[in-house]
Amino acid sequence: MPSPPITELTSRAREIFRLVVEGYLATGVPVGSKALSGPGGVSLSSASIRSVLADLESLGLLAAPHTSAGRLPTEAGLRLFVDGIMQVAEPTVEERLAIESRIAAPGPIEAALEATSALLSSMSSAAGVVMVPKREPRLIQLQLVGLGPGRALAVLVGEDGVVENRVLDLPVNLPPGALEEASNYISAHLAGRTLVEAARSMRADIASGRSALDTASRDLVERGLAVWSEDAMARPVLIVRGQANLLDESALSDLERIRSLLDDLENKQSVAELLDIAREAESTRIFIGSENRLFALSGSSVIASPYRDRDGRVVGVVGVIGPTRLNYARVVPMVDFTAQSLGKLIG
Repeated sequence: MPSPPITELTSRAREIFRLVVEGYLATGVPVGSKALSGPGGVSLSSASIRSVLADLESLGLLAAPHTSAGRLPTEAGLRLFVDGIMQVAEPTVEERLAIESRIAAPGPIEAALEATSALLSSMSSAAGVVMVPKREPRLIQLQLVGLGPGRALAVLVGEDGVVENRVLDLPVNLPPGALEEASNYISAHLAGRTLVEAARSMRADIASGRSALDTASRDLVERGLAVWSEDAMARPVLIVRGQANLLDESALSDLERIRSLLDDLENKQSVAELLDIAREAESTRIFIGSENRLFALSGSSVIASPYRDRDGRVVGVVGVIGPTRLNYARVVPMVDFTAQSLGKLIG
């Protein structure tokens, strides 16, 4: 059942609803009429408060886990709160400095992204996630080095100084000089190009007969291209840190849900597909519980924001994943600020 617009609630109902949601998000336990009529609550009798709570429950905004317990917000109630009531709390000066200093630390971009994910996790008490930019680095060289019969090491060097290695299986009885010939040919075509660009050029040369490579060297070139292309397709595009934060004291009473959430986080490709939806957003996106298929069973929330390069193109997504009892007012602006800071780093 769709939740009513916040404007359809009376001021009294809106205030009681706000107190219930904020109380639940702060403590993780249902909020009862006694707590609502105490200090900082509303100036109504317990009977009047219970009547309003019953009305909010009939609207699908609150639920009672037990007949004698207080109320907690439903997913529809959380959505209404986030969209219509929540007052965000901007990151403190200390939090901003921590985020900026961690992102700006010397080292490769991957290290900064990993540090960002870990920092978001510690600051939100949830799991921090960062989708790695989908970028095609410019390359300098690919060297094939023999490791013995039937094996070679492929060493790829990028313009950004990153060096990566892969082991290749070789055909038996490889002619002398074939590794060197293939290495020289590949490097000549790689210089200043992405792997996709270089592979397209090399395969066109080989197909047209312009390469002047013998059969063995052509085979080596194809093997070299294959191992890097397959690796690029299979490489995880997601960094997840802080799963242990999900195992706090409040999780002990709901271990099955936490187990389901941890299983979901292991499926990085599915998580990346979910975060990819946030790439199209202009600002931070919030997915609550069953609003996303992946975390429907674990009843978890995702707060994610895209980050952009200097040309305004979206290159990745940063966010947190945790129980629906996240401190949305604090975490949403924190994720948004982190995305802006990452955009400055990407340039």
